[in-house]
Amino acid sequence: MVIPKYVVITGGVVSGLGKGVTASSIGVLLQSCGLRITSIKIDPYLNTDAGTMSPFEHGEVFVLDDGGEVDLDLGNYERFLDLKLTAHNNITTGKIYQSVIQKERRGDYLGKTVQVVPHITDAIRNWIESVSSIPVDGKPGPPHLCVIELGGTVGDIESMPFIEALRQLSFSVGKENFCLIHVSLVPVIGVVGEQKTKPTQHSVRELRALGLTPDLLACRSAQPLMDSVKVKLSEFCHVPVANILNIHDVPNIWHVPLLLRKQNAHEAIIKQLDLASKATPPQLKAWAEMAENYDNLTNSVKIALVGKYTGLTDSYLSVVKALLHACSALSYRPSIEWIAASDLEDECAKISPETHAAAWKTLKGCSCILVPGGFGDRGVPGMILAAKHARENNIPYLGICLGMQISVIEIARSVLGMEDADSEEFNQKTPHRVIMFMPEVSKTHMGSTMRLGCRRTLFRRPGSLTSKLYGNPEYVDERHRHRYEVNPEFVSELEKSGLEFVGCDESQNRMEIIELPGHPYYIGVQFHPEFKSRPRKPSALFLGLILAATGQLEDYLSNGNNGYTSFHS
Repeated sequence: MVIPKYVVITGGVVSGLGKGVTASSIGVLLQSCGLRITSIKIDPYLNTDAGTMSPFEHGEVFVLDDGGEVDLDLGNYERFLDLKLTAHNNITTGKIYQSVIQKERRGDYLGKTVQVVPHITDAIRNWIESVSSIPVDGKPGPPHLCVIELGGTVGDIESMPFIEALRQLSFSVGKENFCLIHVSLVPVIGVVGEQKTKPTQHSVRELRALGLTPDLLACRSAQPLMDSVKVKLSEFCHVPVANILNIHDVPNIWHVPLLLRKQNAHEAIIKQLDLASKATPPQLKAWAEMAENYDNLTNSVKIALVGKYTGLTDSYLSVVKALLHACSALSYRPSIEWIAASDLEDECAKISPETHAAAWKTLKGCSCILVPGGFGDRGVPGMILAAKHARENNIPYLGICLGMQISVIEIARSVLGMEDADSEEFNQKTPHRVIMFMPEVSKTHMGSTMRLGCRRTLFRRPGSLTSKLYGNPEYVDERHRHRYEVNPEFVSELEKSGLEFVGCDESQNRMEIIELPGHPYYIGVQFHPEFKSRPRKPSALFLGLILAATGQLEDYLSNGNNGYTSFHS
């Protein structure tokens, strides 16, 4: 039997140190050595998944092909490593306890008292061991190793069962199959600028007291660590100097794998896991070119992101990354103007005229407008005004999920004269319910009850702009997350206004893509194209938006391009 190998990432001192980017970057580095990777994110919260969490609470909910609603760090893993993860790659306390309680109810424990140790910890270990052997890179056979990120900070009460399960796992698989990397903060205190090691010392001491000893330290700092600081950390944390990695601030996160390679992190991990016979020297030339090219870009494109969660940029993390991928592919930097949709509303003009005027000035100064997904009626009038501004002034527009529904409502009101046209989500009594609740969706339960995951969208119009951008005249597969859809009863009437429904689901009743012929770029999609965007494979619709915003779309289409390589410097 082949024993899986594990690289475990834990965090200390404070949360938000970038464990997800560190785990992803280590995966990239090991991948570049010819090793096949899978990944697991452990979230110690009691929620079964991230699906019911507010974006303000936890950032965006990332959606996987199988419909799993997961932590945004799995988005980092997929983007960096170009993997297709499943809901099982995200372990939560809720999932573990749910599985154990179901077994207890069935009588699987034969009348024994069910306890955190051994029943919860065994469930965690069994979950890790089963998921770590499943390939997620499209190739046959098990991966060489699994990168596991433990969310939260060492010492948190809720993470204790996971720490214990990982301790047991490290003992059962042996040192040659388990590599622990502890991410910690080395702050600078006072005007002298001295780098302080004490927080890391305490964090490692706590980790060791729980039965886990780090093999490598990944120290986060603003500036590169001084050699004397590394020596001190080595002495007090019992980690060789060569195994003390420094992840200091870099121009963009694509530099982190390069930073780790420069410090020979791959050699330390490969040696620890006895993988020298399977590994090759790291091949990161293309990755390095991507990181360095972006640093040298001077031109930018202004993008108005009109949303309701603009107070926390992580709420739209995948949208931001998709814009970054599209812009960098065309040798631009994205200059995202965050506009709170409610600031565009007439009500805001009465309460805070300066805020209202500033929001409209910003919107009018942008080259394109994007309205992303969301739930609830807050900010909807402002989004409708943004969509109308884009439509009437020939400004490139991309509406995603709610952003598409907003466009349909706006056209029904402004063009067809249905002044009370609305979504059932916002007004259940309107006679012009152009957006309706999907009949198959539960109205009583919130978690995992939406239309979720990768679904096929068929193109209804040959030669539509969207099909040209995707380079496929027949269909596209994208990820969904929605409860509402365009009401089929209004489709023919809406099309009389000039709006075209160019994509539908396989039943041909559910409308998925809208376009406005004659407009430079006006597209709305019910799915979320941002979830499948990758650094070197940008989303077709985001690429189209930036092409239109920079006046290159016609040339791109006339040259028959369905990729971006000819634009990449």
